[in-house]
Amino acid sequence: MKKAAIYARVSTPDQRVENQLYQLRELAARHGFEVVHEYTDVGVSGSRARRGGLDALMADARRSKFSVVLVAAFDRIARSTRHFLQTLDELDGLGIEFVSAREAVDTTTALGRMFVTIIGCIAELERSLIVERIRQGMRRRKLEGFRLGRVPLDVDRQSLVRDRLSGLSLSETARKYRVSRASVARFVREAQGSSTPVEQFQPVSANVAAESMA
Repeated sequence: MKKAAIYARVSTPDQRVENQLYQLRELAARHGFEVVHEYTDVGVSGSRARRGGLDALMADARRSKFSVVLVAAFDRIARSTRHFLQTLDELDGLGIEFVSAREAVDTTTALGRMFVTIIGCIAELERSLIVERIRQGMRRRKLEGFRLGRVPLDVDRQSLVRDRLSGLSLSETARKYRVSRASVARFVREAQGSSTPVEQFQPVSANVAAESMA
C-alpha cells in the first residue's frame, strides 16, 4: 500500500479546510492509499511561496516519508504558475506521485506522467529563457560601457592594513575607512599573503590575528 500525504489550503480564516480533507481522504481510500500525514495552511494566500504546511510537506517529501501527494486542486499548491511548476518538478525529481482531484491529474497513470513530462519541459524552457534574458542584458550593459560585477571599494588599503596591524580594533578600522568588518579582515589577509614588503607592516599581535578571523 502506497503512503500518501494530503495537502489542503484555504485563503481566509473563516473558510473550512475540512471540506478539502474529507474529499481527499475519500480519494485516497478509492486509490487504496494509506494517508500518513495531513498538511494544512489556513488563512494563507496561495501567492505566498513560503507557508508552514507546504514547507513541512516538502521537508518530509525530501525525507521520503510518503510516495504520493493529494491535493484538491492545482491552486491549493500555488497561484503562481512558476511556483506550481517548481513544486511539481521537485516532487517528480523525488519520485513522488501527484494527484489533483479537480483537474483529474494523476501521475500514477500513464496520462498523468505525460502531463508532468510536458510541464517539466515548459519549466525547463522558462528557465532557459530567463538565463538568456539575463545574458542579453549583461551584454547590452557591457556594450553601453557599464561596469559588470561588484564596484571595487575606494579605500587606501595600505593605510587600512597598517592601522589594523598597529592595534586598531576591527570595528574601529571598519568605522574609520567606512567599510565592513569582513572587508577589513579580507584586506589584512590579502596584504599578509601578498608580496608587499614586510617592513611596511608591523607584526600582527595574537589579539589582532584572532579578531581578524572573527
